[in-house]
Amino acid sequence: MADIDIPAHLIDLESVAWAEQQQGALTFAAADAVQAAYREHAAATGVSRLDLEMAVKQAVRHPEEPAA
Repeated sequence: MADIDIPAHLIDLESVAWAEQQQGALTFAAADAVQAAYREHAAATGVSRLDLEMAVKQAVRHPEEPAA
């Protein structure tokens, strides 16, 4: 996957949604907000919405570990 510039607000929205999901309490508002942000950013930048979403989820759910 190509490098995708991920704005901080997408990381913040996905982090909220992921935390709610981990607690079994994902709200429609959180899910809708993050999906709307993905669509808007993808449309504005011309990147694939799916690639953007996968990159953000990877960054939030599986952050890179520092090299030993």
